Amino acid sequence: MSTYEAAWVPTNEQIRNTRLYKWMKKHGYEDYDAFQKKSTEDIGWFWDQAVSELGIEWDQHYSKTLDLSSGIKYPDWFVNGKMNVVHNALDKWARKDEKKNDIALYWEGDDGAKRSFTYAELYEEVNAFSNGLEKLGLGKGDVVTIYLPMLPETLISMLAVSKIGAIFCPTFSGYKSEAIATRIQAAESKVLITADGFYRRGKSINMKDEADQAADACETLEHVIVVERTQQNVTWKDKRDLTFNQVKDHNKTYETKSTSADDPYMLIYTSGTTGKPKGVLHTHAGFPIKSAFDAGMCMDVTSEDTIFWYTDMGWMMGPFLVYGGLMNGASIVMFEGTPDYPQPDRLWELVERYQVTHLGISPTLIRSMIKHGLDWIEKHDLSSLKLIGSTGEPWNPEPWHWLFKNVGHSHVPIFNYSGGTEVSGGIFGNVLVKPIQPVTFNAALPGMDVDVYDDNGQSLVNEVGELVLKQPWVGMTKGFYKDNQRYEQSYWNRFEDTWVHGDWVTVDEEGYYTITGRSDDVLNVAGKRLGPAEVESVLVSHDAIIEAGVIGVPHEVKGEEAVAFVVLKQEQTTSLLDELKDYLAHKLGKALAPKKVFAVQDLPKTRNAKVMRRAIKSAYLNEPSGDLSALENPDAVNKIRSIGQNHPIKK
Repeated sequence: MSTYEAAWVPTNEQIRNTRLYKWMKKHGYEDYDAFQKKSTEDIGWFWDQAVSELGIEWDQHYSKTLDLSSGIKYPDWFVNGKMNVVHNALDKWARKDEKKNDIALYWEGDDGAKRSFTYAELYEEVNAFSNGLEKLGLGKGDVVTIYLPMLPETLISMLAVSKIGAIFCPTFSGYKSEAIATRIQAAESKVLITADGFYRRGKSINMKDEADQAADACETLEHVIVVERTQQNVTWKDKRDLTFNQVKDHNKTYETKSTSADDPYMLIYTSGTTGKPKGVLHTHAGFPIKSAFDAGMCMDVTSEDTIFWYTDMGWMMGPFLVYGGLMNGASIVMFEGTPDYPQPDRLWELVERYQVTHLGISPTLIRSMIKHGLDWIEKHDLSSLKLIGSTGEPWNPEPWHWLFKNVGHSHVPIFNYSGGTEVSGGIFGNVLVKPIQPVTFNAALPGMDVDVYDDNGQSLVNEVGELVLKQPWVGMTKGFYKDNQRYEQSYWNRFEDTWVHGDWVTVDEEGYYTITGRSDDVLNVAGKRLGPAEVESVLVSHDAIIEAGVIGVPHEVKGEEAVAFVVLKQEQTTSLLDELKDYLAHKLGKALAPKKVFAVQDLPKTRNAKVMRRAIKSAYLNEPSGDLSALENPDAVNKIRSIGQNHPIKK
């Protein structure tokens, strides 16, 4: 039985109006589970139908949808097909009289600056920059690293690089020089595109200094292209540095290069727990089609909609916003700033101003907004919202209900979405043709052949097990860049021809999935698996707690025990911490409840507000932290490290 009651139940009319239902009906299906089963019984048929339904246009149509002659780890999709993602995301819309004057991009800066581009205007901007890049000597297969905040030039750069047949490598705008250099060196990039700086919470943040330090360490770099966002004084290197406007050519026509379906178009690095980051390689007919499918067919994004995901282009959800939106002919919103500056209602203000239909957030972001109260939400008309997307980490019930009730007024569905950079989108979601529960996922998405395995590779129901995928899908990473041995070790070394994703999951008899944590996060307390999210949910249900992070540490008797770090709404007292320990013992039982609860001002988070548990754990245990370059607030790690030094444990 399910733990939760359905909170959102679609009416028959709502179901019939979705793109997904209309497509299912076209193929003779009205029941989602039956359709999902068909989608994994014949994945070649399914993805062939999917690209047709999405209106993907080909320079040369493929001769075969899927070839597995190189094995399941290395599928060959759309054999002999030729298509360039920019044609499908931009060119074809800009050439249609009924579409070219629709807005492709709304942009807003931290300082309130605003710009917008129609599809026709964006087309001309991308063409001008494409001509400029080609004059610099860039062409097919060359890598361009993009180290930019969320600016219009970021989108223009991505599309122009793809248009000329090169590969773009987006990196997080908060990275320091070492993290940037590591990625440039690994990708052997020829060009770095950056900015003089950006605005954050009203302050001008210099980017160029970090970019210069990184560039100085990279022999393959030939040029650094600088967007003049803040107009601040920066160091200039005459032979290497060019402004963005200098590179732009006045010629606003450019013939998009015809690329093969499996040609790489994006190289995106994910942080490794230890050692160097992993270079995830995506193709023209991979990531963009999966993103477009998940956004269009699953989240019901149409050409009339406006999608805004609060993210950074260095995270997967940045490119997802671009291709999930533009491939469906929608408008996208890019935002440079933070959701609660200069006032706590900035996020809701953006939704109202741009009539956002699809808003993407993370659970941690919502937990941080709760403390501001409801008055800031009630100032704004949020009636444009059709769907709220959520990704990045598991939910706790209380903030989920807060969002559903107060932002969505109990009628906007929350599309819980989980997959990964290597997936190009989602494995699980909340499809709009089925009821939605808090916290859980109501479905494996179409085309995703999901199972939950025990240690012996047997399927589980109502028990925690490993999330696996038994067949490939469009958007699956094309190995790791120049490191396929690591790719195979990461995903294919547990069960034969089976992708092991690294999440602990449960599924009930009704087909609702719950992610309990990452495999390397899950605690084993006295022989019982305990997901950090389970403990965190209990903690944030207490009135005194804003958010929580839970880790497992060695224990002499139990093998492992939970330790909790909490951000409090009120001043810390010994009696409050004792009360929290009692509360945990009551909710979880004494054997599993954390005996150590520490109050902190903040938890280590990435820019997209995802709590980094491994940073908490390594700091508390005073162990090497691995790659923490994605952290937004490194000071939080130092404070936890000092707690660990003052409260040492026996290892």
